[in-house]
Amino acid sequence: TDILPDALVALAASAAITISDIPFEGPVSSLRVGRVNGEWVINPTVTEMKESDVDLMVAGTAADINMVEGEMNGISEKEMVEALKFAHQHIKNDCAAQLALCDQMGGRKAPREYSHETNSDELKKTVIDATYQKYYDAAKVPSVKEERSEKFKAIDNEYIESLGEEVDGSTMTMVKRYLAKSKKEAVRNMMLDLKQRLDGRALNEVRQIWSEVDYLPSAHGSALFTRGETQSLTSVTLGSKLDQQMIDNAMEKYFSKFMLHYNFPSFSVGEARPNRGPGRREIGHGNLAERGIKRMIPDGFPYTMRIVSDILESNGSSSMATVCAASMAMMDAGVQVNAAVSGIAMGMVADADGRYAILSDILGDEDHLGDMDFKVIGNEKGIYACQMDMKVDGLSYDVLEEALLQAKEGRMHILDEMNKTISKPNESLKDHAPRLEMMMIPKDKIGAVIGSGGKVIQEIQAATGAIITIEEEGDFGRVEISGVGGEVIAKAIEWITGIITDPEVGTVYTGKIKSVVDFGAFVEILPSKEGLLHISEISWKRLDTMDGVFEDGEEVKVKLIELDERSGKLRLSRKVLLEKPDDYVERPPREKREGDSRGRDNRSGGRDNNRGRDNRGGGRDNRGGDNRGRDNRGGDRRDTRNDDRKPKPSSDDVG
Repeated sequence: TDILPDALVALAASAAITISDIPFEGPVSSLRVGRVNGEWVINPTVTEMKESDVDLMVAGTAADINMVEGEMNGISEKEMVEALKFAHQHIKNDCAAQLALCDQMGGRKAPREYSHETNSDELKKTVIDATYQKYYDAAKVPSVKEERSEKFKAIDNEYIESLGEEVDGSTMTMVKRYLAKSKKEAVRNMMLDLKQRLDGRALNEVRQIWSEVDYLPSAHGSALFTRGETQSLTSVTLGSKLDQQMIDNAMEKYFSKFMLHYNFPSFSVGEARPNRGPGRREIGHGNLAERGIKRMIPDGFPYTMRIVSDILESNGSSSMATVCAASMAMMDAGVQVNAAVSGIAMGMVADADGRYAILSDILGDEDHLGDMDFKVIGNEKGIYACQMDMKVDGLSYDVLEEALLQAKEGRMHILDEMNKTISKPNESLKDHAPRLEMMMIPKDKIGAVIGSGGKVIQEIQAATGAIITIEEEGDFGRVEISGVGGEVIAKAIEWITGIITDPEVGTVYTGKIKSVVDFGAFVEILPSKEGLLHISEISWKRLDTMDGVFEDGEEVKVKLIELDERSGKLRLSRKVLLEKPDDYVERPPREKREGDSRGRDNRSGGRDNNRGRDNRGGGRDNRGGDNRGRDNRGGDRRDTRNDDRKPKPSSDDVG
């Protein structure tokens, strides 16, 4: 299908709840925004998305936008606001359609009543009056995460201890809830009143940044990025086509050459819990970082790449630390990225009186106590990925644009700090990183390279240490060869080139002795291509025996002097490459006797599977009309005729 259903899920779910009696502050809707040829498109098709430079999911009510997530190809802050305004107009239409559907079904039902918690306005006022100022005073003194947590915890414990031991469980539950509300209100008002952060920073100030590359010498690329109390150790691993990840979901099945894994161990936040599979948070953070990083990978990058971010410490926006560390690690690996990118998490605090404060590089507490979490990934060219969650109603587009511009200021500052460590990619991959070469071969040669049951390609990989994959592309085969070190790849390329190369008469080859027989030796001049080096072609000196002349596996330089086009047999010579002795006397050619129809010895070609039979002259030995029958030499390559006649020199024995 050409329809992307994920953008319709929230609309369908909201419509179902709207016509029910379930308490609901909707209706809501979500949709996808694309941009094709400069025009904004709502819920583009799969075909249109291939041409779109924006993939943005937006959700909200008829009044406000409350969720944004997506990726884009470097759009400006102004264009981002345009996309959100465009989306919101259609969200309003979706919400109106749901209300119209509800009217058609008899109107909106009265919501069912429920009470999920017990509350006491009197107790709430008592708790807030007793603790608000203490929280406020503690919040305005700059402190680090652990120190601040201890101060807030001391205020909680002091009040709880003042209640005595006679407080029942229900009351204690309410007390703890109101203590949290008191702390939240105090911290938020402190930031709005003093324009100051919990750690003493200004509203638009980014925490101190420290970074280092090549932190893991054995990795193909690595970087350590620290921003305040958040730290990411990120590594890059390069692989071949065989390392690609298969993605098999409800809509499609494909192989991905890029993977980014985000790990958030419990010790990063001072906790101790068992490490199990990734949760919703880890998957979401990793996906956002991957969206921002993948557009930096150059077109045609042949490697499969896996980036792993291990969060060693966390106090706010570890996903954006992952983006920064990944960008630096790729440059350290020698990946010629299109540009470096950085990420920043923005927050906001607002009250009912219209006061608001936009916060750059938020802490964990500011995320928890604030009204907005807006993560932006980009560089000086624009925005490449974003994610926004709103916890309150009423974010105006003016405030949103202000937040985007402040985010740009922050990410450019972070990029400047990153550039102090590494400002451009290393010129080449590291010595221990795999090299990758491509070569195209004729389609009809693919089978020869693979071999029966993969025998040939497995032999090449085992002998050279290279990893080889072959894929058909039209009339050719695309061969990908990867391995550590140029020598490994060179050997594999030479081997494959030999397989696909047809022998040429007159060419000199350095071959390998495959086997020695009485009448010569079989020499492999190219992979899987052998020819016969007859005993008479080894030396200008006449050789009576092959004993001690060659050994199996010995290299010998030979020249191809004849190629039988019908049988494909190869005839080799070594002596033509040697200097002819001055005293060498050519032997006269043998006179052909009447009735001798043995013809030439076909053994001068390559391996003859019928060497066990002497087929010279039709299969019968009719020397001088003597019909003594068939010459059955027992399949041996040697001529074992044993008669009383004086042997005469044959053409094979001519030196």
